[in-house]
Amino acid sequence: MSQTQQTVREDGIIASVSGPVVTARDLDARMNDVVYVGDEGLMGEVIEIEGDITTIQVYEETSGVGPGEPVENTGDPLTVDLGPGLLDTIYDGVQRPLDVLEDKMGSPYLDRGVDAPGIELDEEWEFVPEAAEGDTVEPGDVLGVVTETVTIDLKVMVPPDYEGGEITEIKSGSYTVTEPIATLDNGEEITMRQEWPVREARPSATKKTPRTPLVSGQRILDGLFPIAKGGTAAIPGPFGSGKTVTQHSLAKFADADIIVYVGCGERGNEMTEVIDDFPELEDPSTGNPLMARTSLIANTSNMPVAARESCVYTGITIAEFYRDMGYDVALMADSTSRWAEAMREISSRLEEMPGEEGYPAYLSARLSEFYERAGAFENINGTEGSISAIGAVSPPGGDFSEPVTQNTLRIVKTFWALDADLAERRHFPAINWNESYSLYKEQLDPWFQENVDPEWPEERQWAVDVLDEEGELQEIVQLVGKDALPEDQQLTLEVASYLKEAYLQQNAFNPNDMYCPPEKTFAMLTTIHHFNDEAFQALEAGVPVEEIIEIDAAPRLNRMAVQDDWKEYMADLRDDIQTQLRELY
Repeated sequence: MSQTQQTVREDGIIASVSGPVVTARDLDARMNDVVYVGDEGLMGEVIEIEGDITTIQVYEETSGVGPGEPVENTGDPLTVDLGPGLLDTIYDGVQRPLDVLEDKMGSPYLDRGVDAPGIELDEEWEFVPEAAEGDTVEPGDVLGVVTETVTIDLKVMVPPDYEGGEITEIKSGSYTVTEPIATLDNGEEITMRQEWPVREARPSATKKTPRTPLVSGQRILDGLFPIAKGGTAAIPGPFGSGKTVTQHSLAKFADADIIVYVGCGERGNEMTEVIDDFPELEDPSTGNPLMARTSLIANTSNMPVAARESCVYTGITIAEFYRDMGYDVALMADSTSRWAEAMREISSRLEEMPGEEGYPAYLSARLSEFYERAGAFENINGTEGSISAIGAVSPPGGDFSEPVTQNTLRIVKTFWALDADLAERRHFPAINWNESYSLYKEQLDPWFQENVDPEWPEERQWAVDVLDEEGELQEIVQLVGKDALPEDQQLTLEVASYLKEAYLQQNAFNPNDMYCPPEKTFAMLTTIHHFNDEAFQALEAGVPVEEIIEIDAAPRLNRMAVQDDWKEYMADLRDDIQTQLRELY
C-alpha cells in the first residue's frame, strides 16, 4: 500500500493501544482495509470489527501512540505494486523499498510513518509492443515486454480485474509505470503498473500436476528427496542446523527463473549475508548477477511483529505476478515459525481462544492458504508457470512435534529434516536421510530417466536401501561392536560410509562442489554402486573384508565431488577399483 493510493476518507478515534493491536471507535471501515493510525500516520490493517469498535494490527512500532489520536481509512485492502523494478530490490514486509527509504531519511534508521511506492513511479522503461491496434485482448494477455534486468524480460499484461476489449491505441517508447501504454475500446487505459490485494490469489486457468524437478544442485535433495517445480517443501530444524544456509543454496542455485526470498522474523545478520552475497554471485544458469532474478523481502526479528504476518503474503503475490508471465518462481520463506509467532501474539492480544501451545486455532488454515498458492499452473493467458514454496520451520529445541511443524507436514509434500547431531559432526547439508521424504519422486522419475539416465530410480532406491540397512546395523554395532558382525554386513557399513561422506555431504565453499548437476549426482552414485558390486564379488571369492576396504582406490571415492574433470576422474576410478579388487582373487 503506497501513498499513491486513493484519497483517505472517514476518520475514527483511537480507543486503546496494546502493542501492535490498536482499537478505534467510530471508524467506517471494512475487514482488511488499510488505515493510517495516530498523528504519525502508522500503517495498519483492520482485522476485526465488532459494533463501533474496529481492531487494527499496526505494521510499525506503536510506542507513544495513545487514545484520542485519529485513525484514517483508505478504503482499500493491503495491496502491492506490481510492475518493472520489483527485481534487484529489497523491501520490508509491506513492500516499502528499504534503499529508497534510506535515501529519503538520510539514515539507515527509519522514522515511523514514512512511506514510498513499491516501484519507482518516475523511472522510465522502454516498452516494446507485441500486440497491435485492432487486436482483441482479454485479462492476462501480453501486450508487450520491458527489459527489467539483464536476465528477465517483464511482460506487460492486461490486469486480471480488467474487462479487456479491442486495442485502439498501443505505442512503443519510454514510459513511466503510471503512463498508459495501451488504450482499449471500452476506455480502459493499461499501464505497466498493477496493484493487487496480497491476501487474494491471482486467478489462473487450471492447476496441474507438476512433473519437472526444481533442480537445486544439492545431491541429497536432487538425488533422494526431489521437489517439483510448483511443489511445496518444509525445512525444519533446530538452531544452527543449517536451515538458512540450505535456503541460501536453493536461492543461489535452483533452476527457477525468479527467486523471491522472504526473511520473516529471522536475525538481521542472516539477511545481511543475503544482501552482501547475492549482488556478487553469478547465476550459474546465465552467468549474470544473481540479484537480477531476485526480489528480497527483509522483515527481521527487530522489526514490528505484525509486519511478519503480511510479509509472506507480499512475497507470494509478487511470485504470482511473475508466474502469470510464464516464469518458474521459487519462493523461500525463512521462517514460517516466526510468522506463526506473530499470529500468536496478535491472537493473544485479541483475547482469542488459544489452540495448542497458545497458537491460534486457525494456524493450520493460514498455513494452508499460503502453501496452496504454490503449484504448477496454466495461466489465464495460456502460458504455463509455477511457484515452488519452500518454508523453513524453527521448532523450539528441534522438537518436530510442535504445532507449526506438524501442521506444515500435513500440507507440504517434501520434508527435509535437519538434524542437530549431523550438524555437530560437521556433516552438511545436515539433512537426516532416515526422516526426510519426498512425495514427488514417482512423478519426477520420467524426467530424470529421460534427461539424465534410465536407471535413475533404481540407483536411488539402491542408495536408500543401503542407508536403511546401515541404520539397522548401527543399532547392533552399539551393542556388540562392528567386529562381531558378519563380513558382508561389515562391508555394507563401509559402502554406507562412502554414501554418507562422498555422496550426501557437500562442500558449499568448494567451487567444484557447491553446485552438483544431476549428471554428476548420478555418476557419483553409480561409482559408489560399482565399488559395492566389485567389493561383494571379491568377498564371495573369499577375499577378507579387511583387504577389500584397504585398496588404494577406495579412499578416492571421497574426492570425486571436488574434481575439475569429474567425468575422467570417475571413469579412471571405476577402472582402478575393478583392477585392484580383482587382483585380490
